[in-house]
Amino acid sequence: MIGRALRDELSERLSDRVRFDVAMARCISLRVGGPADALVTPADREELAFVLGVCASHGVAHTVLGSGFNTLASDTPLRAVVVQLSRFRRLEERPGLLLRAEAGVSHSQLTRFCVERGFSGLEFGAGIPGTLGGWIAMNAGVPEREVKDVIVEIETMSPTGERVTHLPAERLTFTYRALRGLAPGSVLLSALLAIEVSTRDAVRSEVDRFLSHRSGTQPLNVPTCGSVFKNPLGDHAGRLIEVAGLKGHRIGGAEISSVHANFISNLGGATAADVMALIEAARKAVFEATGTRLETEVRILGEVS
Repeated sequence: MIGRALRDELSERLSDRVRFDVAMARCISLRVGGPADALVTPADREELAFVLGVCASHGVAHTVLGSGFNTLASDTPLRAVVVQLSRFRRLEERPGLLLRAEAGVSHSQLTRFCVERGFSGLEFGAGIPGTLGGWIAMNAGVPEREVKDVIVEIETMSPTGERVTHLPAERLTFTYRALRGLAPGSVLLSALLAIEVSTRDAVRSEVDRFLSHRSGTQPLNVPTCGSVFKNPLGDHAGRLIEVAGLKGHRIGGAEISSVHANFISNLGGATAADVMALIEAARKAVFEATGTRLETEVRILGEVS
């Protein structure tokens, strides 16, 4: 648990932009998770640098959270300061067919911006939930296109808040569903994205195509965390889980979705322990049925048994 001195420093500087003992279930798309020591929503980069600096000086861990997708939080207390960049939502066109987008820009905000201006190249992200920071951290995408294909540059803040660095695409290492090589604790601030000039109608048509596919194949009407497992090379995790006979399998309030087996749904009252039990059941069943070892895509915060 964070000490009184750090609580006082955060409260004095951030006022209502810091809350203590916040249930992560309120911040995570799957709606599970116990309390975090503190949740901060810095108003600007100066406040963010302050938060990172005081956490470092007190020896307290921080973790960055977007809109809570692709994340599973433990039922037990999270001993960390959770930094949410929900106020970092600036999005603007730059010369040279570029967009500068801050890490808190949502998928819907980015899609609307591009449709309204007839900018193409980012339609593949339509319906991928979360914020730009999360997209970049996990190299989100579809089989034919990923975030790495549109990144020109990212901007990061050092773990202690002392330095801001601009990293061009050629210095970044993207892998399947991950960005590698940043210093632990670094905070992604913004990115330059490459776009092309098109028309509103053409961009809207392509966005609608992606949205229609997602609505027809994914459980969008119940809380989920998005895809749970990475797709093995040349195959699909959902198919393997279905082959293993676990599609629709339930533990407590959680279910391996009957719509798409690579999603776990919270049907009401699920706990992180329920979700982890399903994850382990799927891993075991898929390995026994196919010999394939599934690797989680979802990020796990805290100690989950």
